[in-house]
Amino acid sequence: MNSNTLKSVGAVFTGAFVAILLSVGTDALMHMIHMFPRIGEPISDSRPLAIATAYRGIYGIFGAYITAWMAPQRPMLHAMILGSLGLLASVAGVVATWDKGPEYGPRWYPISLVVLALPQSWLGAKIFEITRDRHAGPAH
Repeated sequence: MNSNTLKSVGAVFTGAFVAILLSVGTDALMHMIHMFPRIGEPISDSRPLAIATAYRGIYGIFGAYITAWMAPQRPMLHAMILGSLGLLASVAGVVATWDKGPEYGPRWYPISLVVLALPQSWLGAKIFEITRDRHAGPAH
């Protein structure tokens, strides 16, 4: 593997790792402060899942931003690869939980993660590109 390939893999891995770590950490905090029910208990209220969807979306944008920032070239492509991996993982989540019972919550939640995977990655890379271009200044 050449240096750029390793940097590309590292960029995608790091963005995914950051988003997953933040999501899992926030989930644990939400359980600890009793905003979410105990693990394995049914979710009778959609508000916790709406909150989880929001912060997962923010963390997904942040992870894609990091991926774009670390990419050796073509930051949008790298972020969309990250988004594609998130899409695949989210689809697997939908399939795995579809008929498993109320402890997995309403079906809209895993479907929302599928729907948001690519747009949040695009947005994270777009924010990176805009901030990078602003910092670069006018061409001479």
